[in-house]
Amino acid sequence: MEEITTALTSVIKNVYNVDVQPELSRPDEQFGDYATNVALQLSKRVGKNPRDVATELVAELQSTLGDSVQDVQIAGPGFINITVADGALLQAAAKAPTTKPQTYAGKTVVTEYSDPNPFKVLHAGHFYTSVVGDSISRLVSAAGGTVHAVNFGGDVGLHVGKTMWAIVQEFGGEHPEKLQDIPADKRSEWMASCYVKGTQAYEDNEQAKTEIIALNKRVYQLHTSGDHDSAFAQIYWTCRQWSYDYFDAFYERIGTPFEKYYPESETAPLGLATVREQFEKGVYQESDGAVVFEGEKYGLHTRVFINSHGLPTYEAKDVGLIMAKWRDYHFDNSIIVTGNDITEYMKVVLKSIEQFAPELAERTTHITHGNVKLAGGVKMSSRKGNFLRAVDVLDIAHEANKAATGRDDDQAVLGAIKYSFLKQRIGADIVYVPEESVSLEGNSGPYLQYAHARARSIVAKAGAAHQAPTDLQPGERSLARKITEYPEVIAKAVNDLMPHHVCTYLYELAQTFNRFYEHNRVVGDAREAQRLYLVELYASILKDGLDLMGIAAPERM
Repeated sequence: MEEITTALTSVIKNVYNVDVQPELSRPDEQFGDYATNVALQLSKRVGKNPRDVATELVAELQSTLGDSVQDVQIAGPGFINITVADGALLQAAAKAPTTKPQTYAGKTVVTEYSDPNPFKVLHAGHFYTSVVGDSISRLVSAAGGTVHAVNFGGDVGLHVGKTMWAIVQEFGGEHPEKLQDIPADKRSEWMASCYVKGTQAYEDNEQAKTEIIALNKRVYQLHTSGDHDSAFAQIYWTCRQWSYDYFDAFYERIGTPFEKYYPESETAPLGLATVREQFEKGVYQESDGAVVFEGEKYGLHTRVFINSHGLPTYEAKDVGLIMAKWRDYHFDNSIIVTGNDITEYMKVVLKSIEQFAPELAERTTHITHGNVKLAGGVKMSSRKGNFLRAVDVLDIAHEANKAATGRDDDQAVLGAIKYSFLKQRIGADIVYVPEESVSLEGNSGPYLQYAHARARSIVAKAGAAHQAPTDLQPGERSLARKITEYPEVIAKAVNDLMPHHVCTYLYELAQTFNRFYEHNRVVGDAREAQRLYLVELYASILKDGLDLMGIAAPERM
């Protein structure tokens, strides 16, 4: 594709002395391998009929590309359709599994996603964000970037005060020894239930609200004083560590590693100091005893960064977070993946940072997604307690897989969930349907895993060396043509930071292979060696594409 684009650009310059960057698309196979409407783009600039422009370009293009093209045709009002020669198509197919764009070559990229809060349970939204963030990290890494995957969460803040209040109520006081009575496998659910109780009390009982606010301040003081010994401190630090252990175990289970975890207790002081410093310089303003950023002048809205009690809000903590990431990594790009409920919030935070550190705001990309919904389309809420936990998603997928296959296969279940999440464009709400996700038929992760295992089985059954073809029969050509699309798809996925492009392509590739295999015998055919070569390329791309989604590509299923 690059060779054709370069040749076409050169031809346009030679014929019309015009600098144009032509775009190539992939038409239906019957119309060729590539198509361009550049003649229509040029017609007004050169004062000629589009078809006449196409005629002049085609003559030069055929001469320039020589034996690398099989045919160049003009269609309709001036579209140019190009069919490459078999040899050129095979060369492109051979390179396809390992050809990646180097968009991020030499760049340091921080990806931040998942972002769970200690003292609360991981819900399905965290699972979704973890899968998406991991796939984006893999895409950036494949494109040459040095990726640092990090996590961020609130180990201080009102939600901690609510949970600690409920724990103290349940224990009848500050009795850390009673933590021993909580079974290890129930700790995360227990803390989540305490959060719900504390939230309800905060909303319904003024005395409880006052007590929770006081406990919230005490939590902050634990970090400033270094207190680990008081009864209250022992409960806090133990429960915080339980949360981290729980997070780590889940991330290990789903294969999503993180390099660093930024707690709010670390980013809050940095954010507080930064906001106060910039307040003196006029970036932030005083309002009713609080410090705010007046976003209206930028078409946004005003948000509080330091509340009237002198405590940093989420906004200030996020300022601290971006400053901490810059301190630790001096990133070229920072990619943040969150739910779309904080889209406008993050615009204000980044706009405020833009006033004193414009390069950090410019280097930050915020990707947002919808909600993972309960049956019936109900939005989850850990505050209300009516949410689907991350482990629940795994459990129901295991049950669906057992019902469908009679087996309990961790690789297939994870592949099913991840692909179900990733095949949808990031942005919209997600409705997870376990029965569809585990199916070996249709657009699913297990279908692609099986497709890879099947291809490897064909190669293993043949037990013979493969050989690159010198020419292609119709079914072989269709498969080779689809294989050559892989680098273009990866380039688009990297450019858009959208893994669903890879999912769509892999499914189409598997369907193309099925049509090929249905009509073209491989093992035992006179062209066995040549066809095995194509099967190997096909399997390599499936494996590589699945890896970009964090999905295993088993040799057998």
